[in-house]
Amino acid sequence: MTYSTQKAESVESDGLAMSGVTRRSSITGMSTGPLMASSPTGSKLAPAQTHVVVVGAGAFGGWTALHLLRMGARVTLLDGWGPGNARSSSGGETRVIRGIYGRDRIYVEWVRRALELWQRNQKQWKTTLYHRTGLLWMFVSDDEYARQSLPLAEEFGLRVDRLKLSDAQRRFPQISFDGVNSVYFEPEAGYLKARQACRLVCDQFRNEGGTFQQAMVRPGPFSGPVLKRLECVDGTDVSADSYVFACGPWLGNVLPRLIGSTVRPTRQEVYYFGTPAGDSSFQPEEFPVWLDYDERLYYGIPAVDQRGFKIADDTRGEPFDPTTGDRTPSPDGIDRARKFIARRFPRLRNAPLLEARVCQYENSPDGHLIVDRHPEVSNVWIAGGGSGHGFKLSPAVGEHLAKCILGETQTEPAFTIERLAKLRTTSIQYKPKN
Repeated sequence: MTYSTQKAESVESDGLAMSGVTRRSSITGMSTGPLMASSPTGSKLAPAQTHVVVVGAGAFGGWTALHLLRMGARVTLLDGWGPGNARSSSGGETRVIRGIYGRDRIYVEWVRRALELWQRNQKQWKTTLYHRTGLLWMFVSDDEYARQSLPLAEEFGLRVDRLKLSDAQRRFPQISFDGVNSVYFEPEAGYLKARQACRLVCDQFRNEGGTFQQAMVRPGPFSGPVLKRLECVDGTDVSADSYVFACGPWLGNVLPRLIGSTVRPTRQEVYYFGTPAGDSSFQPEEFPVWLDYDERLYYGIPAVDQRGFKIADDTRGEPFDPTTGDRTPSPDGIDRARKFIARRFPRLRNAPLLEARVCQYENSPDGHLIVDRHPEVSNVWIAGGGSGHGFKLSPAVGEHLAKCILGETQTEPAFTIERLAKLRTTSIQYKPKN
């Protein structure tokens, strides 16, 4: 997105190399800018002279930049191809928002917060980004993932209904529930307009006083535990007090020793199938977002904006280069999707393929996010590892990271970079979170 595909070794210490031995304890308490004053309400605000550069205008980067700006920092947002571009993991038409997350409490908590922020901001912007359709979970085998999440959903006020199969069949006659053992429905879940959201967040960031620049950059030299500047491919430099790298699938290229292949982009295909003429039963007003939880996890979104019925396979694909990779859909992938549709949605058995696109995930080995300070460079922060489930959380992720940068809170233990060193010593399985 916003950086060169060359490996940027200059920001990395020779001794780091994911060794697991870091100087975090010596830099955690270091200030990366002037001391912050308190506002009349008691919340901390960064002084105007505190300058933060955010690299990457996708979901994580855009929301982080906006929150930092609103907390009083001076913020520059950079991206090589612009917010919501087709190469990015945040590009595409729609993303799912849901609250069931197994036993992972932090995600359920952040979904609740993200819903509040999506709704508050879209009201302010007079644009609907969050569309509440509900989400239908269909479990072919064990439903432990949903059952584990029920107490957490209740704690954070996210309603989850367990439906009898007979009731689900009456409510959703478009679906064949053959082989399904249990069904859950989340009334508050739905979909988000992804590309539109990225662009709108960036536009609002600029309207509120932030600076956006389309530019390719890479980390420049550092002095001790401090990054001095970013180097643009056009020969210019960008300097700030702190830097945020929210580079999506390019994160490993930007920080090769720290991240490298630990976070890998994978090729993912999405298909849009045509619905029958005169049949509105697959449109958002009549049909929910859905997930089919089996050996292969398929999910989909109703026919938004008359573009077709969206279906995708959440199984992690082959390694993929987001800059130069071929984005032609594969015949095998289309064939698998057709067979699944014929079995689960009989009315769409012979539906034509209207369009397809290839995007990418960028996941950490354990499926958790990376939201943390660089363990050896005190003024560098990193956000990533969110593909497949991070978009919905992005307003809450951005808020949390902005507070971390400005010293208002601590990083979440599950999202630290140091855990990646431990994971590297074991087999990497890239556990999905969706």
